[in-house]
Amino acid sequence: MIPPETYLQFHTVAMLPPIAGLALLAWLRPTDHGRSGVVSGLAIITALAVVYTLPWDSYLIKRGVWSYGEGVVAGRLWHVPIGEVLFFGLQPILTALWLSRLSIPTDQPLALSARQRAMGVGTGLGLGVVGGLLLPSESTFYLGAILAWAAPILALQWGFGWTQLWGARRAVALAVGLPTVYLWIVDRTAISLGLWTIAPETTIGIAPVGLPIEEAVFFLVTNLFVVQGLVLYWWLLDRWREWSG
Repeated sequence: MIPPETYLQFHTVAMLPPIAGLALLAWLRPTDHGRSGVVSGLAIITALAVVYTLPWDSYLIKRGVWSYGEGVVAGRLWHVPIGEVLFFGLQPILTALWLSRLSIPTDQPLALSARQRAMGVGTGLGLGVVGGLLLPSESTFYLGAILAWAAPILALQWGFGWTQLWGARRAVALAVGLPTVYLWIVDRTAISLGLWTIAPETTIGIAPVGLPIEEAVFFLVTNLFVVQGLVLYWWLLDRWREWSG
């Protein structure tokens, strides 16, 4: 197989085949979540991913955290390559389709105590504080930017229903883990091909098997967004059906 030389070719090789396979499987063998629950949840998560990630990504590109090889980018929206904007949608689709194959328990009550909600929100915001402390140093800027950017979403998700996420922790871990490892491999391959480059001065210099630790954290966090968001959405739908039925 000829290695991809552009961002769009990268999607054709790395993203579209597994998405197509999982989509076909979802169509042929619907899960307990139902097609409507999967499609509506996926539409919401994908739209939020694009809207929330685009300004942050544009700022980091402008700041020089990463750059792209010659001829890799066909066009840009703000500072963000069109291929990267597409990736904001393709990653949630990939992860959500994989999640939809798993059984997710949704029997936890919706009601959380004020203390439980405070614990969830506080843990998420605590990551934001850590991120903020890392931002002033050039070598920890990228990691700090990831944590500070992730904190509001994680605080919202954990504050709303960390008890449900904990109750479904085995499925959540599997749903997050497999796509994350796959995207680590894909990202490491793209870096080795020169499709994009992470600026060494904005990273702490830890790169297991050539993948900067910041990139590993990014894919872990973004898959957490997707999986947790959908698990909470399906939980809410199931509790609503039970209450209204």
